[in-house]
Amino acid sequence: MDTVITPSTDHQAPRYADKTDPVEHQRQHGRTAEDMSHIPGWGADLDRANRPAVPMERTPPRLDNVHWDAPAQQQPKVKVYHSIERPGITPVFGTSAPPAGLSGKLRDVAYRFSENDIRHWMILLAADRVNVGEGLLSDLAHGHIPNILGEMGAGAEWRHNRAGFVRKAVVASAAVGLAVYLLRRRR
Repeated sequence: MDTVITPSTDHQAPRYADKTDPVEHQRQHGRTAEDMSHIPGWGADLDRANRPAVPMERTPPRLDNVHWDAPAQQQPKVKVYHSIERPGITPVFGTSAPPAGLSGKLRDVAYRFSENDIRHWMILLAADRVNVGEGLLSDLAHGHIPNILGEMGAGAEWRHNRAGFVRKAVVASAAVGLAVYLLRRRR
């Protein structure tokens, strides 16, 4: 459905359809359909002889001022995951959070799949959620009661967005109340 909006007070203003029609836009600006030089980056994939930067380009590019040697291969002390598309691990990698527990087992399964497989990413998302639960259980096992509201930013929300905080509290209270009501009604 084409919508044409024309203001009733100004008859000189272009119609909505004229402003959004590419052919009409080109006609108004005196361009032909083949002239796309006004688009930034247009023609970058054209014949190299017609590209303005060709005399200055070099393949491979010069690296005269850069002297970089590949770092020595870091030796892993914990399991380091890498894509099955890569032949090995990168020379330098992080080991701040090595895989452990059920979330580590899930990551083992996820890295059996290619990165273009949705199972890889969905299993990694599940592993992250399991890791959060493992962290909470670990805190409780060590006698530390987590401050869930503080870690979720409830204090900052109360100071800077009271209306949003109250709205979330009302919705959460209603959801808990409904769940309690439905559980009691079943009994």
